[in-house]
Amino acid sequence: MNIGWTREQRAARAAKELKDGYYVNLGIGMPTLVANYIPDDIEVTLHSENGMLGIGPFPYEDQVDPDLINAGKQTITELPNTSYFSSQNSFAMIRGGHFNVSILGAMEVSQEGDLANWMIPGKMVKGMGGAMDLVVGVKKIIVLMDHNSKSGKPKFKRNCDLPLTGRHVVNLIVSDLAVFERKSPERRFRLVELAPNVSIDHLLASTDAEFIF
Repeated sequence: MNIGWTREQRAARAAKELKDGYYVNLGIGMPTLVANYIPDDIEVTLHSENGMLGIGPFPYEDQVDPDLINAGKQTITELPNTSYFSSQNSFAMIRGGHFNVSILGAMEVSQEGDLANWMIPGKMVKGMGGAMDLVVGVKKIIVLMDHNSKSGKPKFKRNCDLPLTGRHVVNLIVSDLAVFERKSPERRFRLVELAPNVSIDHLLASTDAEFIF
């Protein structure tokens, strides 16, 4: 019996949070899969921080253009309305508050919405990337993540142990076990949906954070 959501199912679940007319930034990793699951009845403009607005789904083999990549260096497709610009202009858009949603990965999220997703002390880091700009410049932050680390430790915690990307910034978590929503800075997360075959007992045993049922 399969327990929980796959990466693709989490991406599809996150896509359900998008609304017609939204401008959406997709972070590196699992969030890029969201491009394949945009509902047909809405129009959403996807952004990649390396300088692209208007991202299509991942290409089939005969559509691959090695020069057309997202911020995670994955090959992608363009749309009739796609535009390209410098990284400087891309971050000016982010910092200017022009995006409705950013969908990011996470190493840890605290029960108060703190996000840690840019480094693990002692490991080589190429740079902090754009996450710190995204969490202060975008109206809503959705996190896609595994509920537990490879060693089995909870990633949804009372307090983050890793260096923070931002405080009180996460609005929605979609993990392989459940969906949690935090509607205001002073409120903790509320459980809004359990993944298939996940019991409350299993969720509680896998979680370090306090949340509202």
